[in-house]
Amino acid sequence: MSVKRVMVGEIGRPHGVRGLVRLRAFTEDPAAIAVYSPLTDETGAKRFVVTLKGGDIAAIEGVADRDAAQRLTGTRLYVERDRLPPPEDDEFYLTDLIGLAAVTEGGETLGTIRAVEDHGAGAFIIVAGVGREHLLPFTHAVVPVVDVAGGRVTVVLPDEIIVQPQPGDEDAA
Repeated sequence: MSVKRVMVGEIGRPHGVRGLVRLRAFTEDPAAIAVYSPLTDETGAKRFVVTLKGGDIAAIEGVADRDAAQRLTGTRLYVERDRLPPPEDDEFYLTDLIGLAAVTEGGETLGTIRAVEDHGAGAFIIVAGVGREHLLPFTHAVVPVVDVAGGRVTVVLPDEIIVQPQPGDEDAA
């Protein structure tokens, strides 16, 4: 079984000439990202020991000049899911939604959550069904029930989405 990784930050542009970088943290407290150090890339193969220097400026062990820092720009930083604190009751990590079944209020299967993305305007889920994909806003109105332990979410499709049978849907049941 592969280790589930959670993206907690991203290396930004270099800061100065001595290898410092701007660090974009996705943790609740941006300073907490250093607590999870060492961080890894998505594959887990490359490790990054991060030390915060103030604000969003960080040093990365082994990075001593601007050129080395520049090569890391855009590197996403991950931590193993089991190193994160457990969520409170009725809370969850967005990454825990990936792989859950998405069903309508009537129990009709829409598919499986393939990804959860947030590009700044709010999170949305990508539900992969047979022959189609739905991008749905991750709001309480559209996803009123999240049952991580039960392995499913309940989805109320917005009126703008028309679900039409696709070739092969009858075979999926």
